[in-house]
Amino acid sequence: MIPKPFVQDLLARVDIVSVIDACIPLKHSGANWVACCPFHNERHPSFTVSPSKQFYHCFGCGVHGDAIRFLMEHLGLNFVEAVRDLSQRVGLRVPEPEIAVPVADPGAVPVDDLLQAMERAAQFYKAQLRGSDTAVQYLKSRGVSGEIAGRFQLGYAPADWQALAGTFPHYEAKALSAAGLVIQNDQGRRYDRFRDRIIFPIHDMRGRIVGFGGRVLGDGEPKYLNSPETPLFEKGRELYGLFLARPAIREAARVVVVEGYMDVVALAQFGVGFAVATLGTSTTPMQVQKLLQQTDEIVFCFDGDAAGRKAAWRALENTLGTLRDGKQVKFLFLPAEHDPDSFVRANGAEAFVRQLKAAEPLSEVLMRELTSRSELGTLEGRARFVRDARELLVKVEAPVFGTMLRRRAAELAGVSPRELGAAPAPRAGARAPRRSEPQRLSIVRQLTEMLVFEPSLAPLADQELLGELSRIGLADILPAELELLRALVVLYHRDPSHRAMVEHFRGTPLEQAAERAEAQAIEWGNRGLADLGSEFEGGWNKLRERVRLARIEQLGAKLRGVGWSAEDRELYLRLQRPSPGKGHELPE
Repeated sequence: MIPKPFVQDLLARVDIVSVIDACIPLKHSGANWVACCPFHNERHPSFTVSPSKQFYHCFGCGVHGDAIRFLMEHLGLNFVEAVRDLSQRVGLRVPEPEIAVPVADPGAVPVDDLLQAMERAAQFYKAQLRGSDTAVQYLKSRGVSGEIAGRFQLGYAPADWQALAGTFPHYEAKALSAAGLVIQNDQGRRYDRFRDRIIFPIHDMRGRIVGFGGRVLGDGEPKYLNSPETPLFEKGRELYGLFLARPAIREAARVVVVEGYMDVVALAQFGVGFAVATLGTSTTPMQVQKLLQQTDEIVFCFDGDAAGRKAAWRALENTLGTLRDGKQVKFLFLPAEHDPDSFVRANGAEAFVRQLKAAEPLSEVLMRELTSRSELGTLEGRARFVRDARELLVKVEAPVFGTMLRRRAAELAGVSPRELGAAPAPRAGARAPRRSEPQRLSIVRQLTEMLVFEPSLAPLADQELLGELSRIGLADILPAELELLRALVVLYHRDPSHRAMVEHFRGTPLEQAAERAEAQAIEWGNRGLADLGSEFEGGWNKLRERVRLARIEQLGAKLRGVGWSAEDRELYLRLQRPSPGKGHELPE
């Protein structure tokens, strides 16, 4: 949607250190900046930001990327939102023709107008709460303090059909309906969506109000009413209270997911500030991914009744595909007579935290549910167990955890893991795992990473040799890696200052290899090499030797077959006398 040249120009102007430092405090460390990683819990900083390369990398969990990716993963923005955010910071205007709204909706309201309408409505609801004895008494009856009401910006929507007309003189404005604040019936009459309800503003990861939840004061239906889907608000994307809970989540090293807004508010009032709530729907994979970016442990907290267990199972199914090794997902089932709100008020925060620590791991809940559905004492029951387990476990892409789950399921069914089913293939474009231990890399990989770390090495590359490598096709050199090295040599020959390397390859077959190279390139800066140029030249010398030996082998095979020509004999003699190379050779 946005032209690549614009994105590359944008990343060349943006200072990634200032972008990330505005979200998490960075400390200077040599040529780089470091911090404790915002994407997993750690005590010692392994999150590194390179100002010269304009990308970040965590040596603990393997996350990496540029300023655009950081905003997308840390703040939950989509690509266009992240580009717009960065563009505003450096004073660039995003090319509108490339991101314009579809022709079918030429009158779409600008996002800024929608955000202003939501903020104005929130202020109105907040003022109405202060003036409504009924609403104040309701919150007091629920044990909500004024301090907590202020923190969560709670408000009250009057029972009037057009109460918002008092704060929006242009009540007929399209922004009000586009933001979900008013409804227009078939006769063209407008009226407020929220009436006689306690209002809970819903914030996105940037702290902007993108929707509202309304709780009826009496016994009316529906009990809770949410904003509809709008250009600002997707129920399956946002989580109530997450923006406010982030500091507490980092401190507690966990997040608890509950079902109701009042659960979040009550827990926060009792000092359990790391709770969030889904928005009237089942937990979605997108929500789980967003939470796993904040912490390593998620605890789903549900009522202990049948409805709560049904909701827990739906959450479990939607979580399987997002699991990563090193992350934990647990389930807490409260006594049937309690929800989190009532439990913490009756028993206190310490009792609730003790319950959290005793929560059941996802693996136990999964296996218990599967075994309860089948009679494992019969062949038919075990067959059903295998069928159900296979359908669920194929979703698990975490390599180690997935293997352990399959072994456990196979043990219960009395079959081998192979009979249970194979592990899923890695999904296309999946991020490469971090290099957790020393491993032998191909020379091409090493050269690529050095070149990404120091693009000025490009003139030392041997482009003719790359062509010979392509023709010979060495078994241990992947074509994608070789093609990436060739493309980078050309790119950096043309522009050694090019920063947006990954964006240059975005949407191409080389995107995944480029991301992997960028993630590992920063390690070359940590090796303290006195002369990276000599290391780089040494790699090319080693490749030349590999090519020489491969061509000798090919000529030997030809001699045993059709025989040599005069040119072949001359080439063989020449290959027996390799010219001495320059620089150091890379270690095997």
